[in-house]
Amino acid sequence: MNTAHSMSAGIRGINTDGDVTMQYEEILQRLKELGNPEAVKGMARFGINPEHTYGVSIPNLRKMAKETGKNHALALQLWESGIHEARILAGMIENPKQCTPEQANHWVSGFDSWDVCDQCCLNLLVKVPFAYEKAIEWSTNDGEFIKRAGFALMACIAFKDKQADNIVFEPFFPAILKESTDNRNYVKKAVNWALRQTGKRNLTLNKRAIEVAEKISEIDSKSARWIASDALRELRSEAVQKRLR
Repeated sequence: MNTAHSMSAGIRGINTDGDVTMQYEEILQRLKELGNPEAVKGMARFGINPEHTYGVSIPNLRKMAKETGKNHALALQLWESGIHEARILAGMIENPKQCTPEQANHWVSGFDSWDVCDQCCLNLLVKVPFAYEKAIEWSTNDGEFIKRAGFALMACIAFKDKQADNIVFEPFFPAILKESTDNRNYVKKAVNWALRQTGKRNLTLNKRAIEVAEKISEIDSKSARWIASDALRELRSEAVQKRLR
């Protein structure tokens, strides 16, 4: 089979084992071709792990995901490749209905960069039926990127789950308060993100988030003070208050 024909087969999303393997190999080759060593250097400056990274842009990955379509078997293979962009693409093409809690735990335990973490939360984990449960569970984990995943997922849920009642967000606040003293950069930024995003849903949650931020501000911790002051600045801002009213 020639490359042009096999790539079009991949775009059509054929699912037999042989075709999945072929798609997998074609995608890895395409990622190499799209790679940019200069972009990898730039990514490293922004705290993105440069190991096993080709430097493929997110727009290119989104385009590939659209061409490929949802494909559980292919997503599993791409994740196990260990390649940075292949893992982001895996999160984009995985079917949330086929992703199990065990698979989610396995993937999250493999996070080694904030962008893989955040992209998986935005593209996949926020859509799985056990998203709320995992957000709380991961928020207590000692691993830096696993804990980040918990709070990044809270932020994504607050942004994306438009129909959720206020009460389902209540468990987020004790977790945010408890972990606000974690000084690790990728954790504290995610804790802050979760607090701000939850507090921007509506006036009731805004008031609740401000109360929690004020409690956090009283903690004798550099990270807690930063989280509180940054969150309060946005949650009390005229722009946010005007939109919520």
